[in-house]
Amino acid sequence: MEDFPKTLLAGSADSGKRLDQFLAGQLTETSRARVQQLISEEKVLVNDAAAKPSLRLRGGERIQILGSIEPPPMRAIAEDIPLDVVYEDEDLAVVNKAAGMMVHAGAGATEDERNRGTLVNALLHHFGKLSTVGGNLRPGIVHRLDKATSGLIVVARNDEAHRKLAAQFARRKVKKVYLALVHGWIKPDRGTISSSISRDRVRRTRMTTRRSGGREAITHYLVQKRIESKFGKFSLLELRIDTGRTHQIRVHLASLRHPVVGDTLYGAPREMKTKEAAISLPRNFLHAAELQFEHPRTHELMKFSRPLPAELEDFLKIVDGQ
Repeated sequence: MEDFPKTLLAGSADSGKRLDQFLAGQLTETSRARVQQLISEEKVLVNDAAAKPSLRLRGGERIQILGSIEPPPMRAIAEDIPLDVVYEDEDLAVVNKAAGMMVHAGAGATEDERNRGTLVNALLHHFGKLSTVGGNLRPGIVHRLDKATSGLIVVARNDEAHRKLAAQFARRKVKKVYLALVHGWIKPDRGTISSSISRDRVRRTRMTTRRSGGREAITHYLVQKRIESKFGKFSLLELRIDTGRTHQIRVHLASLRHPVVGDTLYGAPREMKTKEAAISLPRNFLHAAELQFEHPRTHELMKFSRPLPAELEDFLKIVDGQ
């Protein structure tokens, strides 16, 4: 890390260089954009005077850097967004997340539209204070659900609860049950998928089971119902996961050529058609239906469940001919 303040001397070899170019070469841990911001904030003096980034050096100048720039802290913003709070106490909350809501903003998000409408923002408005273990962008977040996945998620309201809940996830003590509708009739009726998962080298938004050296991932499935409809064959599955990898259920099912309905990222069709009708689902048919863990303070076994949301129930009735 660079130490400030500091003084540099431009040599004869630096003659003709722009000031920002010179400083970027000298301050190896500081980007040129950051250097330009330093200059614009008048934290750089050339022969005791403020200067522009485009100043051409002649050689022999005394350049003082008075301090570093502090980028504005990335933080989540409280927003008044409706929340389905299933349970809450002083240590934690369990929320039934709607599909279409991101759990938290990405690392590159700022205080603009890209950081709006997240679960974290809604939680901050509802609870005021959450654990800080996850940082300013992810307060309270112990685990995640994909944006297009609905269902139960536990949130930590203080740091001690966060650490203890995270330890349960790490030890695979937390039980999670999902419901999914997939294309085709998956066989056999029950099974375990244990293919490791890696980031796709070509499409960086995807994960894959086709690369070696990925992270261990274990998904258990049980067929609840097989459906044969005019829109094709489907399987309604109950799934339990031992690990929590990015897109785990989605990529595991796609690897068996049974993608989750609505999951176009992993090969599901955008629309299912007959000669007379067409149907589509604007989200993934994947719902975190059950959650079980030990309370971090009381050690009580906590169990929660939530049925399929209305849009998934309605879709299921259509394909099932009800």
